[in-house]
Amino acid sequence: MQHIYFSGIIVGLGTFLIIGILHPVVIKSEYYLGKRCWPVFAIFGLIFCIASLFISNLAISVLLAVLGFSLFWSVHELFEQEKRVKKGWFPANPKKGK
Repeated sequence: MQHIYFSGIIVGLGTFLIIGILHPVVIKSEYYLGKRCWPVFAIFGLIFCIASLFISNLAISVLLAVLGFSLFWSVHELFEQEKRVKKGWFPANPKKGK
């Protein structure tokens, strides 16, 4: 009998969800906090990447690493989001900066 392994599907779905969730998180973070919150994304990215080294379950380890590196990418996206707001592609928070 052939075994069916779901690790690939789980990692694929998890990656899809991580990216899908972080996209609006970056937009809202830039709107309310600005790019100054980038260290939070970087620190949690580092924590999740390090945690992935200590998890023996391959799918969970991979998902933690994907989350960590997606948080690193979110740092870049915070700065890009600020540029998109300046171009008028996204609304600026009128209360931010006062």
